Amino acid sequence: MGNLNRWGDGTEVSGNAVNLKSLSRQLGLSQTTVSRALNGFPEVSERTRRRVQKAAQDANYRPSAIASSLAAGRTRVIGHVIPMAQHRMINPHFSDFLAGASEAYASAGYDMLLRAVPLDEEEDVYRDLARQHRVDAVVVHGPKLEEPRIDLLQKLGLPFVVHGRCGDAEHKSYSFLDVDNQGAMEVATRHLIELGHRKIALVNGLETMRFAADRRSGFTAAMEKAGYDIRTDYMHSADMTEPFGHSATRELITMDEPPTAVVYGSMLMAMGGMRAAANAGIKLPDDLSMVTYDDALSFLEAEGAERDDPFLTVVRSSIQEAGGKLAHMLMEKIEHPDRLLQQVMQPDFINAASTASPRDNA
Repeated sequence: MGNLNRWGDGTEVSGNAVNLKSLSRQLGLSQTTVSRALNGFPEVSERTRRRVQKAAQDANYRPSAIASSLAAGRTRVIGHVIPMAQHRMINPHFSDFLAGASEAYASAGYDMLLRAVPLDEEEDVYRDLARQHRVDAVVVHGPKLEEPRIDLLQKLGLPFVVHGRCGDAEHKSYSFLDVDNQGAMEVATRHLIELGHRKIALVNGLETMRFAADRRSGFTAAMEKAGYDIRTDYMHSADMTEPFGHSATRELITMDEPPTAVVYGSMLMAMGGMRAAANAGIKLPDDLSMVTYDDALSFLEAEGAERDDPFLTVVRSSIQEAGGKLAHMLMEKIEHPDRLLQQVMQPDFINAASTASPRDNA
């Protein structure tokens, strides 16, 4: 018949069916008091706490994770608010980031709330999430050089971690996880300079976004240190898509004085560049050298292929790994809201067969 517990009123309840309501009825206490006693709230007297804990142990009662979270004022939900602006925030980069984050959330018993909203409604959504206590914390995606969300979330008291950085110089006031985007592109550009290239183009992401602005800064820093001119007609910036990479590269290679090398802000744009070069009969690296920033996107990995053997020379940092790292930072932020957490990941440089010295040593 199974293990039975008999309450004071004579009711028999199976041990594995005990819930907060029945335990409260047995003790003659409110469910709130019982929950608070089991979760260590200080306003419950020590005598009541011991009584509740003994009754729970005798009844083989195990509070659910959800009930415990609610009693502690937690939802165990992380919010991701995605502004649906003109640029495409939901893309393979974002999907890989979410894959890394969701795995970390699941292992710690957290759920994820994903909300895609029009750009002009984004701040209202943050206010609603804070007012209704829908989430324990949020991730700030796609920070811009001018970023009002930081001040808003700090005023709302909603814990957050930024994926990236905004335009402030010292980053003292908020938690973030970022990649050394400037250093990455400086390394990539310097590699081409050391091979003898002077005519180097940049095909970059939207430079109103901090990460893309940093990548441009890294490119220009390397060129300036080498004493080379930075040609504005060699600079292209838009959404990081394969079609944009294709159109920008096609424009570059049909110039009267085309570049001998191109640095790309993402693998997707570089793939478009490779397509444009192939269509024009241009061979890599004999006719054109290419280097790209690489987020190690999962859908580009062939089964059994080695990640350390790319088909393009790359500076690489896994965005899926970044998702996991940021998720752990965010959960730490929930436990310690006043703690300032800041981390900058360093990408790896991997040389491959897409770069060589220019034929004319231009």
